[in-house]
Amino acid sequence: MNKLTLVKIGGNLINHADQLDTFLTDFALLPEPKILVHGGGNKASALSHQLGIKPQLVDGRRITFSADLDIVTMVYAGLINKQIVALLQAKGCNAMGLSGADANLITSVKRREQAINYGFVGDVKEVNTESIQHLLQRDISPVFCAITHDGAGQLLNTNADTVAAEIAVAMSHYYELSLIYCFEKKGVLKEVDNPDSLIEQINKKDFQQLKSDKIIADGMLPKMDNCFYALEKGVKKVIIGGAQVVGNQSSQHTEISLK
Repeated sequence: MNKLTLVKIGGNLINHADQLDTFLTDFALLPEPKILVHGGGNKASALSHQLGIKPQLVDGRRITFSADLDIVTMVYAGLINKQIVALLQAKGCNAMGLSGADANLITSVKRREQAINYGFVGDVKEVNTESIQHLLQRDISPVFCAITHDGAGQLLNTNADTVAAEIAVAMSHYYELSLIYCFEKKGVLKEVDNPDSLIEQINKKDFQQLKSDKIIADGMLPKMDNCFYALEKGVKKVIIGGAQVVGNQSSQHTEISLK
């Protein structure tokens, strides 16, 4: 089975031009087929504040009403996505920037109102693997933002970690797939401000304890949930690390496992 690497990068990494450049250089040099998924919540939040709209997040997930959806669509599918694609083209990587609406690649359903009304937030329903395969087979690297659609004309904001996991699971039927969550730290830390407190291995039992102890909290919670979901559904390898891990997987990082 051929290998495929899927990397998700977060907003803090995107905001640091030097780190982003290093990461994209390493990503462009990966010899196997590759997919990039990006967030951009920090830039979306900054624009929201400039427009007088206060961002609302619950456990790392953004509540998205009509005005919020306009902002995240502009930032994720527009500014950030096209900047990343242009930088990859400059590095010799033929990339294509995509939302879930493009070529009907990712359809979602609007999250039902429960205790929290998340607004125009989507939960992934289906990933169009045939079209993604079509791109990969032509040496085009898809670059996905976290905007999906419901098939009836409505765009939906979808957690980027979830988008990465769902694409990884769908494509794992065709490839031996490695899923890498890249952000500004070198992995999951016991102490958020202490880079020497790296946790090198986390299994499901460890996660429950770390969550109970509040060591893993907020935006890291959906990331970890998606890591375990991907492994349970057939993804071969899942790691969380810094920008350098894509070019050197022997560098320090956190490996996620089921047992």
